[in-house]
Amino acid sequence: MTAVPQQRLLRTEIPGPQSVARHRRKTTAVSAGVGVGLPVYITRAGGGILVDVDGNHLIDFGSGIAVTTVGNAAPRVVSAVTRQVADFTHTCFMVTPYDGYVEVCEKLNALTPGDHEKRSALFNSGAEAVENAVKIARHATGRPAVITFDHAYHGRTNLTMALTAKARPYKDGFGPFAGEIYRAPMAYPLRWPGGSEACAQQAFDAFVDTVHTQVGEARTAAVVIEPIQGEGGFIVPPPGWLRRVADWCRQHGILLIADEIQTGFCRTGDWFAAEHEQVVPDLVTTAKGIAGGLPLAAVTGRADLMDAVGTGGLGGTYGGNPVSCAAALAAIEIMIEENLCGRAREIERLFLARLHDLASRYDVIGDVRGRGAMLAVELVTGAGDLTPNPALTAAVNARCHRAGLVTLTCGTYGNVFRFLPPLTAPDALLTEGLDIFESALDAARADH
Repeated sequence: MTAVPQQRLLRTEIPGPQSVARHRRKTTAVSAGVGVGLPVYITRAGGGILVDVDGNHLIDFGSGIAVTTVGNAAPRVVSAVTRQVADFTHTCFMVTPYDGYVEVCEKLNALTPGDHEKRSALFNSGAEAVENAVKIARHATGRPAVITFDHAYHGRTNLTMALTAKARPYKDGFGPFAGEIYRAPMAYPLRWPGGSEACAQQAFDAFVDTVHTQVGEARTAAVVIEPIQGEGGFIVPPPGWLRRVADWCRQHGILLIADEIQTGFCRTGDWFAAEHEQVVPDLVTTAKGIAGGLPLAAVTGRADLMDAVGTGGLGGTYGGNPVSCAAALAAIEIMIEENLCGRAREIERLFLARLHDLASRYDVIGDVRGRGAMLAVELVTGAGDLTPNPALTAAVNARCHRAGLVTLTCGTYGNVFRFLPPLTAPDALLTEGLDIFESALDAARADH
């Protein structure tokens, strides 16, 4: 249990005076390219609460962008990290290895979809994991081309920027980008031109046509897909679409890379989102929720693919840092013993009942979607007009922040609210957060 009381408490306006002073200091020391969504400076956190320097206790609906799945400073994670720091902080696994790295790989090999023989390699960030998965796919297949999708987000390295769809702020001014990257239409039911009922079939046909006409099946190494798109707007493809893409890839010797960086580790109510469609990817990339807040990422996949790369072809100085590995092993223990997949499904039921009720009363909610504790609403002009409404979204977000609720927006058009609470947050806190969101939506809608 966390030592931080699970209650919202506002002692000052948000942000408070000490946070404001610290933020002035930030602007003189930190690159302006590093943005801040809510400039409150945190001193403690646990469960579903963040405590700032002014003594305010804020409800956390962001989990550091799906990272603190087991909560901030989970006691078991803290103990494991403390023990490891006391023993050693680094040797570089490629120089002198250690058990923690191997144990994390064993866990990943067991937990990721499929009962085939697997191997894993550890890295520092989600972008590194995706980049290395593409390297592995190209090496193993001898093919150059990679397919990604509209609205995709895969990272900020040069290659992963090429895979990412949204220009601003992620790609603007940073090109030229890596080549042999091709983009297919995403199965986005709300915005599919033929309507949601036709989306699954038409989007699959469009994907196949894109690969066949623009790339060529025999030149395609891999398809990279988020089973539920994250930054692009929490887009959930229609049932059966991912399954058909996976089957088609297998038919043509194309590898399926599932980017489970935001969806993995119990977030969607399964260990991995691909499991919901009974899809077994060839390669899986993970990060975010894997290590209780410490930096760690991985590629896990078929043994023949992972072993195809020559010795020394994968790695990095800090990849699989021993402290992060200790945190990951503890976090995975918590997920198993506390059945956090089941907890994510409980959160889904709590949120969806409330969000669907709001959608029935507010025509500016164009869609409610998601799975587990990865949920979203898309805000539109309303009254049958699905025009994205980023201005209203920003206004609601600002009101939530002022009321002590940490919320995140996303989406290609900047009009999607995403809800990513820690799986350890109590129901009463989640309900209070939804109350705040409803009040903010009501007030902002009246102003707009």
